[in-house]
Amino acid sequence: MDDLIRRLPKAELHLHLEGTFEPESMFEMAARNGVMAPYGTVEEVRAAYEFADLRSFLDIYYAACSALLTERDFHDLTAAYLRRAAADGVRHVEPFFDPQTHTARGVPFSAVVGGVVSALEDGERDLGITWKLIMCFLRDLPAESAAATLAQAMPYRDVIAGVGLDSGEVGNPPSKFAVVFRDARAAGFLAVAHAGEEGPPSYIRDSLEMLGVRRIDHGVRCLEDARLVSRLVSERVPLTVCPLSNVRLRVFDTMADHPLGRMLEAGLAVTVNSDDPAYFGGYMVDNYRAVTEALGLTRGDLYRLAANAIEGSWATRERKDALVCELDGLYAE
Repeated sequence: MDDLIRRLPKAELHLHLEGTFEPESMFEMAARNGVMAPYGTVEEVRAAYEFADLRSFLDIYYAACSALLTERDFHDLTAAYLRRAAADGVRHVEPFFDPQTHTARGVPFSAVVGGVVSALEDGERDLGITWKLIMCFLRDLPAESAAATLAQAMPYRDVIAGVGLDSGEVGNPPSKFAVVFRDARAAGFLAVAHAGEEGPPSYIRDSLEMLGVRRIDHGVRCLEDARLVSRLVSERVPLTVCPLSNVRLRVFDTMADHPLGRMLEAGLAVTVNSDDPAYFGGYMVDNYRAVTEALGLTRGDLYRLAANAIEGSWATRERKDALVCELDGLYAE
């Protein structure tokens, strides 16, 4: 099973680039840029990675981002993730980035996008990883800030495929961003949104209806609403679940309590992803391994998870068919 997990051709659909910022890289970039790292040593950083909830995680997450200043930094951050992803069998990735986290500190929008995209292009050429880039709005900031960020993104529609919604759900319902998502879709951006992790199942429904999203990031609380589950199943809405993240943030007490197995049984289009792997203790193989061991997933379950991610991605039809062919070939072997 472990060999199969590693060799599965994977599409990662829920990955925050800033959440791949390993402590060693943080100190390297802080030194390079002449800024003080938010922690004294790598050991202090690791010790800080004990989160009481999403808010306490985000406080550390944003502090670490202070070391990211130049286009080179964003290139190196993205390139380091892609090397790890390739080793884990990732063939296609649709990463998130949070421009508001950086432009608020005076980092040019162009530096963020330029660094990320150059690394993604290098990764496609050198590692064979295809990609679609997603720009997220921070839901704990005003909708006006999201609208200003959308305006900054307009010249980059050739490289930014979609918009998303992340950060703390509590007190920040999808309705807050209905107008900016309408404008983003009108400009040609696809849409996704975090919903149903901290927030109630109604946030999932509102994201579909008010924001026009194509898939739901997390969505683990959908099982609390039978009618919502029926809709998600019938419409084949992909759910980008992040098991290690859910347990580290105490959404569920242990991996054995995670509902991913029940979600598969219900016929939901569940996928496995790593979210913020530098903080939550694992990249793609680690997440697949954790749920397989804790929930007793079968080889058939693993096939469905990998196939759901491929079909739920925004890759071209040709690319999807090639990845499914690779998946089928692995299982035939």
